[in-house]
Amino acid sequence: MIIIAGTIDFSDQEHRDMAVEKSKVLQQATRDDEPGCQAYCFAADPCVDNRVQVYELWDDEATLAAHFQHENYFNMRTMLGECGLTGADNSKYRCDLAEPVYDDTHTPRADFFTAS
Repeated sequence: MIIIAGTIDFSDQEHRDMAVEKSKVLQQATRDDEPGCQAYCFAADPCVDNRVQVYELWDDEATLAAHFQHENYFNMRTMLGECGLTGADNSKYRCDLAEPVYDDTHTPRADFFTAS
């Protein structure tokens, strides 16, 4: 799995909110039309007025590479630029293990407890 996490900044809250609203269609299209997309969410940061939080989850490098060649990706980049994007800081993370946060007793665990 590959996680993309980061932020996108806009000139002000009004432009941020416009970008979030306009991106809904592209977020849904990416989820629906692109194999390997497990999550794709661009959401307003509740603590920073002009910021969007980015979260994406992809099956593997091949599906992420295909996304970078898809019209949804190009349309999102164009739309964000038109909405006053001033900066972005996004990183990708390759993940080799996933498990629940809570164990069988409903206790949150920071350690990876199901791997042997």
